[in-house]
Amino acid sequence: MATKKRVGILYGGKSPEHEVSLQSARNIIDAIDPKLFDVVPIAISKDGVWTLPEPDHLFRHPDDPLKITLVESEHKLALRPGSPSPIFVLDGTAEFTNLDVIFPVLHGAFGEDGSIQGVLKYLDIPYVGPGILGSAVGMDKDIMKRLLRDAGIRNSKWVLVHQHEREEVNFDTIRSSLGLPMFIKPANLGSSVGVHRVENETEFFAGLDDALSYDPKVIIEEAISGRELECAVLGNEHVLASAIGEVITSHTVYSYEAKYLDSEGSKSVIPAPLDEDTQARLQAISIEVYKVVNAEGLSRVDSFLTEAGEIIVNEINTIPGFTDISMYPKLWAETGMSQTDLLTKLLNLGIARHEQRGRLKTKV
Repeated sequence: MATKKRVGILYGGKSPEHEVSLQSARNIIDAIDPKLFDVVPIAISKDGVWTLPEPDHLFRHPDDPLKITLVESEHKLALRPGSPSPIFVLDGTAEFTNLDVIFPVLHGAFGEDGSIQGVLKYLDIPYVGPGILGSAVGMDKDIMKRLLRDAGIRNSKWVLVHQHEREEVNFDTIRSSLGLPMFIKPANLGSSVGVHRVENETEFFAGLDDALSYDPKVIIEEAISGRELECAVLGNEHVLASAIGEVITSHTVYSYEAKYLDSEGSKSVIPAPLDEDTQARLQAISIEVYKVVNAEGLSRVDSFLTEAGEIIVNEINTIPGFTDISMYPKLWAETGMSQTDLLTKLLNLGIARHEQRGRLKTKV
């Protein structure tokens, strides 16, 4: 029998989406095939401290998204690049055996923006999901939209505002370009944190200031009227697209609250009621977006479908959620892949990419 691989599940972190990460990590840990993998939870506090928690006591209030928190551990971890043991327990009070692969279940800043991918690459540890470039591009909505536009992929019109330009912003000028309502979003944040739908000047500047409190770069987008559709994408060189799902929300914005805290805030329709041609077009565009931003492993592509049948890409999420209500695993389940099989595929994709890159020359 083949030796089981050791999988580090890296979760928590300094992002505003800390609690979402805990929910995703809990489900991933429960669903990983124990016949193939041994799980090693690695918790990151809101202060950025890495710890090795007790495997049977990871979360407080695990079933409540409003109250879920980490269980603090005394076993603090440290990183030692270039060492045969790149992760170790700082005070030597617990053993830490090397990992075969890490799944960074870190949504938002410090997890989806290329930061942790750079750390893991430097430690020479295989990991799940897009690399440094794909993660950074997927996270930065401004850069993503520029690449999609240059690739001929339709996405919404937008205006970019930097923090140092705040006092120069003219509401009337932006309104004449984008119309009303419009959306204001931090450029580098996920799960709709800091996102505002605005219909007048007062709401505009309040939303702008709130978005700038999360990110020094903000995008202001035209509002798109259409159905909200999502497609899960999977693979390295050979890329697959899932069935299409539809999000129907009772909120004016598909907000963080609607996604994770309000059980009545939204519902998912899987599969979305679409004709075969439209589904095929959405799948093809989702794969194209995935390739344009240099994604690998997994991502979820979100698009709008207008009444005229036009597909307008909204964004790509490079570490999609694995919470109880998350679309990514549900879309693959609809396509015929269980969450356990999906996780096995993702972990093996991370290992395969690392092995492939390891065969590249590093010296002339």
